[in-house]
Amino acid sequence: MKADFLRPPRTVAEWIADALRVLGLLGVVVAAIWWGPTDAGIVALATPALMLPRMLGMRGSFDAAACAIVLAAAWSNVFGLYTSVAGWDLLLHFLCTGMLAIVAALVLTRTKVVQITSGDRVRARTPLVLLPLIALALSAVWEMVEWLGKAYLSDDIFVTYQDTIGDMVFGGLGGLLAGLLLSRTQVERTRRAE
Repeated sequence: MKADFLRPPRTVAEWIADALRVLGLLGVVVAAIWWGPTDAGIVALATPALMLPRMLGMRGSFDAAACAIVLAAAWSNVFGLYTSVAGWDLLLHFLCTGMLAIVAALVLTRTKVVQITSGDRVRARTPLVLLPLIALALSAVWEMVEWLGKAYLSDDIFVTYQDTIGDMVFGGLGGLLAGLLLSRTQVERTRRAE
């Protein structure tokens, strides 16, 4: 993981992903100055999700897509898009949870918990089964964080039963699409002899 993280970018997509990571880090400072501590905290929560794809050696296109989706999810909260744009919340739960399920699958594969993304023993159906389950688990955690935020940080956080269930359904569907994608596509970059 360290070698992947420290490896210089080689493709346009890898440069874009790194630029998005820098913007994400600068965004924490911008949110703290112009919006406030709660918004800065929301943007800061995105930073681990911006770093993991690089650490895991994701292909540049997936890395850039992951960073763009995570930043869109964080800043949508700051700009109030979840409540002001119809369907935006569900779209972001679909995209973000699916992408984070792929990242989680890479973590589980790399730590040898279960082979999901690569290896001789991985069958095409493995990600089709496991990614929706991972996505539903991530959706549950996401909704718990929203609830904790509303209960202990700010009444401005929108949480209702219907919203929670809808978010989880779309997160699960994002996981289903992620599983389909992962069963057909290699998301880790090709390793060269270095």
